[in-house]
Amino acid sequence: MNFLSFITLIFAFTVAYALPLKFQPGADSTRSSISSRQSNSTSNPKYVVAHHMVGNTYPYTVDNWSSDIALAHSAGIDGFALNIGSDPWQQQRVADAYTAAQQFGPDFKLFISFDMSVLPCSSPDNAGALRNYITTYANHPNQLKYDGKVFASTFAGESCAFGQGSVAQGWSSQFTQHPELSGANAVYFAPSFFVDPNTFSTYNGAMDGAFNFNSGWPITLTTSSAQNIVSQLGASLQAISRPVVNALAKFIGSTSTDKQYLNGLSAMASNGGTRAYMAAVSPWFFTHYSPQTYDKNFIYLADSHLYPTRWENLVNMRDQVDLVEIVTWNDYGESHYIGPIEGAQPNSQAWVDGLDHTGWLDMTSYFATAYKTGSYPAITQDKIYLWSRTHPKDADASDPVGKPSNFELTQDTLWAVVMATAPATVTLTTSPSNSQTFNVQAGMNKLSIPISAGDTMKGVLTRDGTDVVTLAPSSDDFSFNGSPDTYNYNAFVAFSQ
Repeated sequence: MNFLSFITLIFAFTVAYALPLKFQPGADSTRSSISSRQSNSTSNPKYVVAHHMVGNTYPYTVDNWSSDIALAHSAGIDGFALNIGSDPWQQQRVADAYTAAQQFGPDFKLFISFDMSVLPCSSPDNAGALRNYITTYANHPNQLKYDGKVFASTFAGESCAFGQGSVAQGWSSQFTQHPELSGANAVYFAPSFFVDPNTFSTYNGAMDGAFNFNSGWPITLTTSSAQNIVSQLGASLQAISRPVVNALAKFIGSTSTDKQYLNGLSAMASNGGTRAYMAAVSPWFFTHYSPQTYDKNFIYLADSHLYPTRWENLVNMRDQVDLVEIVTWNDYGESHYIGPIEGAQPNSQAWVDGLDHTGWLDMTSYFATAYKTGSYPAITQDKIYLWSRTHPKDADASDPVGKPSNFELTQDTLWAVVMATAPATVTLTTSPSNSQTFNVQAGMNKLSIPISAGDTMKGVLTRDGTDVVTLAPSSDDFSFNGSPDTYNYNAFVAFSQ
């Protein structure tokens, strides 16, 4: 989505509370294989794509796109969803992306994701601009095709009628069923409309599938709703205990909205092909814009290993999920980037610079392979991944923007994922007085320990009396600062290479 106008939409649409998921504190191991199940589609492979904000690529050249494509492909990502806004220069960046993809080879796909929160959609001419993107790249060798048609998506668009009598009529007559989009230019449209999935049947002819953009986070979990939940335990968010952690962790990675979307798609009339469902997975969410700029300052809860947990749940229901979109590659303003920090930030440097997230990118191939094939790959290299915020949640700063909404939900915790080739022990340390050793199994293990002001982070994997992997970022790179100058609820991510 475009960073210019997310906040208005994000609070306008809510979904039912997530269903409980089993949470295991300490070590949580995923074994090396899962049952392979039949896909909803027999003609389309499963894809993992990443949401790429073209609006953050103003200084990009073809070489920048080539670097992103090669890095994404090495992590098991099959393509980019090119989120485009209204800036005229973005057309050239899209062209550069397609050029770079063609130079890379046919195994990396691209498709347009129209950001309808900023693109105009009040007239037929506005729809013509969208159709032009489809016809321009319909025959490009790197264009993603689905059911033999040009795949396209959106962020929003549920209020766009293009001058017609209704939204469904607008999208149908001016886009999906328009004569320009027929034959080789026919479009397969899976938008992210922020509507009740029970109303999907009213969009017959207007959309083929659906993208559940918000499914990557527990967006309905707020400070108020969480306090109502934990008060039933006789507890409070002011003192997060293990029962509180367990209660909130039930929302992490939930598949309840996935099921709502699947039910909505199943209720639609046949389109002669696949009603594809595209789910989202995301590692984090924090944004910190003042009322004088974009006026959005909040978090979504991303504790309890959100990224790997959501991936695990999508792998478990892979027979129902046709595509997975990672949100995002480079949305720095909302802190859920997994790619390197480059391009043009949307005035987010204060909470992004120095906070690398490519550790999450590095672990993606493990889950992407399992999702696409039905089996987790064998782990051939021991690895440790560590991440944490950079200051205590209750720290005070002389920051005029103030603390973000929902900050009370989060914990002061060092999160870890260990990929182990064989059983071992892992010791996590944040200070001389805070250290814990875990037994880990072959496979993926999720660990955590508390972190306090002044602490650092360190992980050591030991096997047969020998330290096999040591990950210890310097205090210059990471320190849990008890007296921050500004509020920053973004995460620092480190991994052994």
